[in-house]
Amino acid sequence: MTLVTLAIVAYLIGSIPFAVLVSRVFALPDPRSYGSGNPGATNVLRTGNKAAAALTLLSDVAKGWLGVHVAQRFADPGALELTAAVAAVAVCIGHMYSVFLRFDGGKGVATALGVLAALDVYVAAGTLAIWLVIAIFFRISSLAALASAAFAPFLSFLLYGMSRTALEPAIAVAVVAVLVVWRHRSNIRNLMAGTEGKMRGSGPGAG
Repeated sequence: MTLVTLAIVAYLIGSIPFAVLVSRVFALPDPRSYGSGNPGATNVLRTGNKAAAALTLLSDVAKGWLGVHVAQRFADPGALELTAAVAAVAVCIGHMYSVFLRFDGGKGVATALGVLAALDVYVAAGTLAIWLVIAIFFRISSLAALASAAFAPFLSFLLYGMSRTALEPAIAVAVVAVLVVWRHRSNIRNLMAGTEGKMRGSGPGAG
């Protein structure tokens, strides 16, 4: 399959709005209608339904992984790293600007974690560790997400340097991190104003 085709497939996988679908299955309100208005696991958790929030989180992580894995599975062997990198960005864009939600969507944290897991499990584990440390100490999901987004590209380049085979995925991680930060613009304003809400307990599912 061509790079463009696999990028489109990754985008469509990312576009699946699991927060909305899971909420319907659990007879919960549309997550875009309450709280932060964000269709992600953290907002679903505001309903008090931990099972729905957990399922949303796992589904968003899984689609990030799947979007990249499909690209890795069907890519031209000579363009494997490039195709995986493009798919990584495409699946996150799909989550953030879903064709099924009129090009709106979540903030991409859980999906980005799935992407990292597909690209390199060590980068994913290190990034998740940063998320957990910040979340446990500060109890602010968006702060943990922003810290993780800032950390992931550095870890990616640190582990794999600037070698030709590692360059494309490392750049993809950096692009995904920028997208995650961009989607957290309102949270950054709230953090600066000291008005950002605290977590009641969840995973890395701000998006």
